[in-house]
Amino acid sequence: MAARLKAWFVHIFTASGIITVFMALIETGVKDFRSAMLWLLAAQVIDGLDGTLARRYKVEEILPTMSGKSIDFVIDFCGYAVVPAYMIYQADLMPDSLGLAMALLIVLTSAIYYGKAGMVTNDLYFKGFPVMWNMVAFYLIFIFDFSSGFNAALIVIFTIMQFVPIKFAYPSLTRRWMPATLVVTTIFLISVTGLLWFFPDYPSVFYWGPIIALVYFAGFGFVATFIHKD
Repeated sequence: MAARLKAWFVHIFTASGIITVFMALIETGVKDFRSAMLWLLAAQVIDGLDGTLARRYKVEEILPTMSGKSIDFVIDFCGYAVVPAYMIYQADLMPDSLGLAMALLIVLTSAIYYGKAGMVTNDLYFKGFPVMWNMVAFYLIFIFDFSSGFNAALIVIFTIMQFVPIKFAYPSLTRRWMPATLVVTTIFLISVTGLLWFFPDYPSVFYWGPIIALVYFAGFGFVATFIHKD
C-alpha cells in the first residue's frame, strides 16, 4: 500500500508541472515575463526530478495502467513549446506579423518533433534540438538584445535543428561528462533564478551563469556529434 501511495505521489508531482505552466501562461498574457519565466523554471525543475523519482519508486511496475511519460509529454509540449512561443510573440522581439509567424512555426515544428521516433538516442542523448523554447525565450528576452531580423533567423535555425541528427546532452541521463554537466546545470539554475528574482537590477554575477551554460552545452553538442561519435 505504501509503495502505491508513493507511486501516485510521483504521478501527482509530475502532473503539478501543468499548474506552473498555466501560471506562466497567465503571466505572459499580462506581459510579466519575469514571473512567467520563474514559473517555467519551476516546471523545468519538476521535469528534471520526476523521472529520477519514478525510477527510484518503480512507478511503472507498481502502476502499470498509468503512463507518466504521457503526462510528461502533455506538460512538456505546453511548457517547452506553446507557452514560450506565446512569450516570444508577446515580448515584441519582432514586428507583430513576423512574431506571430515565428510563434506558429515554433508550435508546428515542435508538434512534429514530438511525433517522431527516437527523440532520445540509444546512448541517452537528445537527438536534434530538444524543443527547449523556454530557454530560447529566456536568452532572447533577458540576456541578448538582437535585432528583430536576427531573432527570427535564430528561431528558424533552431526549428531546423530539431530535425538534424545533432546530439544534445540529456543532463540527468547522458553519461559522458555527467558530473560536469550536473555542475553546469546547477550553476545555470541558480544564476537564472537570481537573475530573474532581482531583474532588472540583478548582480552581474548572475549574468555569467547562463553564458557559461550556453557555451558548455553548445560545445558538448559539437563534441558529442562530430568528435566522440560512440
